[in-house]
Amino acid sequence: MADIIIAGFGGQGVLVLGQMITYAGMIEDKAVSWFPSYGPEQRGGTCNCSVVVADREIGSPLVTVPTAAIVMNAPSFDRFEPKVGAGGLLIYNSSLISQTSKREDIRVIAVPANEIAEELGNARVANMVLLGTFMEATNLIKTESIEKALKAVLAERHHHLIPLNMQALDRGRAYQ
Repeated sequence: MADIIIAGFGGQGVLVLGQMITYAGMIEDKAVSWFPSYGPEQRGGTCNCSVVVADREIGSPLVTVPTAAIVMNAPSFDRFEPKVGAGGLLIYNSSLISQTSKREDIRVIAVPANEIAEELGNARVANMVLLGTFMEATNLIKTESIEKALKAVLAERHHHLIPLNMQALDRGRAYQ
């Protein structure tokens, strides 16, 4: 079972990233939940979502002690880094977060997600770079499931961006 927190600013694809993991889990016949949390600001305000992926029924969609956190901005790093459970995983966007974790009881992976996304030609795929890192670090979901999830989550008018998203996923896998 994985209890995951994904957090950042509105507009960074935080909620979409959570949906991607959730849909991929459904495709793989796992029990899943997705619980968004955001203020009225939308773009620019902080937001996060709790995602649970399990092989059995899920008791609660709330994640208070995550086994993994994917963090895209400094305020979210400050809020969620201390909450990751011992033995857990913290993946963060080192393009926007200058601090580092001092914790020795969790695995920490810093990924320059914005730089990688910009190298690919679209800064909006930074979330997919981080998803690739998460997938490689956890083996929780399969690449084929994410590709199918992209087709379900992205509006059809954005399906031309699926190859770019898959490239970003592949680039993120390199960070361990």
